[in-house]
Amino acid sequence: MKTGFDNEKYLQIQSAHIRERIEKFSKLYLEFGGKLFDDFHASRVLPGFQPDSKLRMLENLKDQAEIIIVISAQSIEQNKIRGDLGITYDVDVLRLIDAFRDMGFYVPSVVITKYTGQAAADKFRQKLQTHEISSYLHYVIEGYPGDIEKIVSDEGYGRNEYIPTTRPLVVVTAPGPGSGKMATCLSQLYHEHKRGITAGYAKFETFPIWNLPLRHPVNIAYEAATADLDDVNMIDPFHLEAYGKTTVNYNRDIEIFPVLNAMFEEILGESPYRSPTDMGVNMAGNCIIDDQVCMEAARQEIIRRYYKGLCDARTGAASKEIVRKLELLMKQAGVTPADRVVVPAAQKRQEETGTPCAAIELSDGRIMTGKTNDLLGAASSCLLNSMKLQAGIDHSLHLISREALEPIQELKIRYLGSKNPHLHTDEMLIALSTSAATNPNAALALEQLPKLRGCEAHSTVIVSEVDERIFRKLGIRLTCDPAYSVR
Repeated sequence: MKTGFDNEKYLQIQSAHIRERIEKFSKLYLEFGGKLFDDFHASRVLPGFQPDSKLRMLENLKDQAEIIIVISAQSIEQNKIRGDLGITYDVDVLRLIDAFRDMGFYVPSVVITKYTGQAAADKFRQKLQTHEISSYLHYVIEGYPGDIEKIVSDEGYGRNEYIPTTRPLVVVTAPGPGSGKMATCLSQLYHEHKRGITAGYAKFETFPIWNLPLRHPVNIAYEAATADLDDVNMIDPFHLEAYGKTTVNYNRDIEIFPVLNAMFEEILGESPYRSPTDMGVNMAGNCIIDDQVCMEAARQEIIRRYYKGLCDARTGAASKEIVRKLELLMKQAGVTPADRVVVPAAQKRQEETGTPCAAIELSDGRIMTGKTNDLLGAASSCLLNSMKLQAGIDHSLHLISREALEPIQELKIRYLGSKNPHLHTDEMLIALSTSAATNPNAALALEQLPKLRGCEAHSTVIVSEVDERIFRKLGIRLTCDPAYSVR
């Protein structure tokens, strides 16, 4: 696995840059875009970036900081799922609170944005109350973001519930994009001003990376990741006019900048920022040490997002418009599905066997395939074969006896009511673990599982939720053709 990003350099210069921004205000609302930790998208497109980098920086400021978590009422109502963890946004809010508090961070409250009386949001608010977590409601503002006069008034931000804060650094984060973090910050600035408190705002958004080209694959991958939000990367026109320099931002920040400017002028008499890029504190672009490695990683991410869009459209979780947008982004990045080597490998194997197949690319570039047979599903077969290949075990050797697998099949069909006799990956791994007690080769194969983390995989059919979850836990990056298995 090649490295294209210097994470230690990132921690050093990013921390210093944030401290400089904090010193400019008596109270700073710092919007954290993306994931505060578990930022797997960044780690995929910037190989070397650690998923918890942002959190590691904040640990030095925990005594000065408090964290507000924001979630959209629409996301709660729609049961929006965080793709990298497979859990809903509302469940992730509770997970984040526990995780932050376990690390010593002060997390006093949750904000529910875009509230219009959604029953699911009310139910979630009751759940927060049972956990003794304060919650506040922010509402949809008619004319947002264009009607500045109404927004910056008692009928706009003034309608939102004020969130009491007690520390000089207020970190505003969310389970995912589109939650309303920026609007929450701006609303708080308005309320602080009404209370005679001078507060500032800054933005920590990893993507798009402002000092990379607009059509750089890393920035295109961000558009692919947020295709359902209609985010579009754009040249920052305010920065170009103010400084004569081309930088990249995205449409929502550019659209909201006049609102933010108006608010700062009202609060401070003048705005401290001349462009959306000025608001940011992101230094990730300065820490790329191998641009070719990052570009290739980003291209692979774009293809993965494309296949996810195809499968979501097949299951009804996404529209065809999203798929068409992802197809356009693939063209802009100059990639096709065939550039993901496990795709043609799995599809070729299916053509040869006439049965669903899967393929895994090991870290050294070797590719192993597996097919559905009378005992194992394609995902299970491919995973087992890959473990054998990684361990140097002869492919013809059976690590799990038929006698050990058939009782599991009988249990599934006769007693648990399953119609699919093929063993899923979890069932195969349990059987392999049992065999490992007496079979040294089975034990050796199990030891290879950590070595599969970061490997690429593809299935010619949509895998079960169980298989998807196991691959995710193993850190294997799985994509699927948008087809259901008929076997």
